[in-house]
Amino acid sequence: MKWFNEYKASLKLVEVEELLDLVFYRPLAFLFVKAVYKTNLTPNHITTIALIVGMIGGAFYFLNTHIAISIGAVLLIIYDVLDCSDGMIARLKKNGTFFGRILDGIADYFVTVTVYMGIGFGFASNSENPLYFWILLGAAGASNIVHAITLDYYRNKFLDYAFNRDSTLGENLEEFETELIKLKKDGGKYFQRLIIWVYLKYSALQVKASSNDSQKTRINYNKEDYLKKNKRILHLWTYLGPTTELTLIIIASFFNRLDLFMWTMIVVANLYALTLFIIQTNINKNTKLDEI
Repeated sequence: MKWFNEYKASLKLVEVEELLDLVFYRPLAFLFVKAVYKTNLTPNHITTIALIVGMIGGAFYFLNTHIAISIGAVLLIIYDVLDCSDGMIARLKKNGTFFGRILDGIADYFVTVTVYMGIGFGFASNSENPLYFWILLGAAGASNIVHAITLDYYRNKFLDYAFNRDSTLGENLEEFETELIKLKKDGGKYFQRLIIWVYLKYSALQVKASSNDSQKTRINYNKEDYLKKNKRILHLWTYLGPTTELTLIIIASFFNRLDLFMWTMIVVANLYALTLFIIQTNINKNTKLDEI
């Protein structure tokens, strides 16, 4: 029971967790966390190790052999376990850092880009019809970007209401902008400056994509009604998250059918996202507003 309570304490809100994380990756990550808990490994150390493992896994896709991409897939599984571990140990030890919050999020995108590049230059470029598969890969990648931005937006919006936060992006962007200015004045720490800069650019993209619900025009829904009506739909949105996408790549790799991954992202995932968007729009229309 003690381990179960610790496992629950290491999670974010269950409503915002991806299903595959809850039933597979995070339980494995928790075992890793318990194994290293008394060591000097920090969340940032684990994030860095995860990033290296994930990018090495992505590099194997450049080799374009079944054995190579299967090895890459195994490394991606390890990456996802480690990617879950850093946040879990940070919550248990309460030793998360300012920089670590951003590094953890950026790591996903570095690894994803490496994997997509590996698939492109490995699988697509060496296929019988390179242009066709590069177009498919580009469409799958674009779909992934849209899904990630959409999920981040609805997840952070849900957390805003759950924790009475002001920012629709889930963080105070002014805090990060101030930190970036400070780092520039101090000089050095180029990697940290790059990570924060990338994060701010990504956040600006989210703001632009969701301009109808920005800070200035934000709709003030009734908190209780909003959380009640969005709890289930948010869980469904998480099926479009990075863990699901990465797992699709892993499964396709073991079967040596990366083309099926692309078509699943383009057709199945986009139809699913469109269906959820229609349902979400209807939920928003029927959610009570706070009385002013």
